[in-house]
Amino acid sequence: MHLSNQRQTAPTKGDRFSSAGFILAAIGSAVGLGNMWKFPYITGKYGGAAFFILFIICLILIGLPVLLAELAIGRTGRGSASTSFAKAGGGRIWERFGMLQVISPFVILSFYVMITGWTLYYAFLSFSGKLFDTDDFSGKFGDFTGSYMPLVWQLVSIVLTALIVVVGVSKGIERFNKIVIPGLIILLLVLMIRALTLPGAGEGVSFFLNPDFSKLSTESALVALGHAFFSLSLGMGILITYGAYVDKKQSLGAATLAIGAGDLIYALIAGLIIFPTTFSFGIDQTQGASLVFIALPAAFSAMPFGGLFGGLFFVLLAIAALTSAVSLLEVPVAYLMDRWKWSRRTSVIVLSVICFALGVPSALSFGLAPSLGDIGGKSFFDWMDFIASNILLPLGGLLTTLFTGYFWKKAGEAAGLTSLWFRLWVFTLRYIAPVLVILVLLHTSGIIKFSGE
Repeated sequence: MHLSNQRQTAPTKGDRFSSAGFILAAIGSAVGLGNMWKFPYITGKYGGAAFFILFIICLILIGLPVLLAELAIGRTGRGSASTSFAKAGGGRIWERFGMLQVISPFVILSFYVMITGWTLYYAFLSFSGKLFDTDDFSGKFGDFTGSYMPLVWQLVSIVLTALIVVVGVSKGIERFNKIVIPGLIILLLVLMIRALTLPGAGEGVSFFLNPDFSKLSTESALVALGHAFFSLSLGMGILITYGAYVDKKQSLGAATLAIGAGDLIYALIAGLIIFPTTFSFGIDQTQGASLVFIALPAAFSAMPFGGLFGGLFFVLLAIAALTSAVSLLEVPVAYLMDRWKWSRRTSVIVLSVICFALGVPSALSFGLAPSLGDIGGKSFFDWMDFIASNILLPLGGLLTTLFTGYFWKKAGEAAGLTSLWFRLWVFTLRYIAPVLVILVLLHTSGIIKFSGE
């Protein structure tokens, strides 16, 4: 492969986020599918508002300090998620450890573009009216996932993602987020108003906002921490990579608060969409993909202008998925540009092709290839999700806390913190965050269990 005529010395040379563009892009990376189908499940299971309060506490006390650390590492290193550790003073050993935060987003992207394709397909079905030509939504979803059509829409989603990333940071990623994030906010508010005006919606709101502290436990605390951690896109190299594109004048503390607030508001509005809708139509909210692609279409079919609101809902999901997919692809792209001096165009093309190929077994594991549907009790898709989300991401987050808390001598200066805030920040990263991240890792990997699990 001849790349000598297109080389670029680093992914950050001449291409930076504006202040607003950076915050929107970072919020876009956090605004994914998890708050629409995972958040209702865990909130319903662990006490409604009681869990939401616990989630907020975990986000503030642990999530934001780790988020600030990742941004500071990226801006100091001015490199990829791996090389920034070395450039910030960690040496080659930390660069090797940092590869975890390059590999994990790429693994996630391989199956994330598949689900993004599902949302695009369902948005098309909803607006065309074809989604509601039957009452058997479970059968429709099964027929779709058991065919070759998911591969077609998976290809569409990876091509859309690649077209955004290949343009660059300011003209591609920033411009995309500046267009879609305001649109996402409008869609969220429209769907929230529709959900809150449904018959019986008040019961769902009451469930969501009235805490049941009797359901809180050690397990729920770890689940809340895990969701706060992952909903902020921590441990997957995104914020280190985006931090490399941030101007030195940008306050990282203010950016951290803005990103955290955006993630929290999104989770709140998502709850005010899902819970009123599920309670209004008697839907069990403790589901995952089936809630989004089976139960909610049934609800939309029963409400006035359901095709319109169903279409808007899946457009919302598609936008949320694409903003995250763009962030996930940028991480390995930045690594190839920084470490191996590949051009952005070559990096995007090669990684997109490999990503699509790696995602094919995940798509086939839903029915077309029975051998991929049961590998040691999990499908190929489930194994990819398990390895990335439950092992690689916690390890990546642990890497950040240990490097910043124990090995990085200029962390406070890089983060722009005053003496008091610096001491609190370092104390959290040294003594609190690592212990809790290890507990999350042990819990999500199944090594430790609690009664009732």
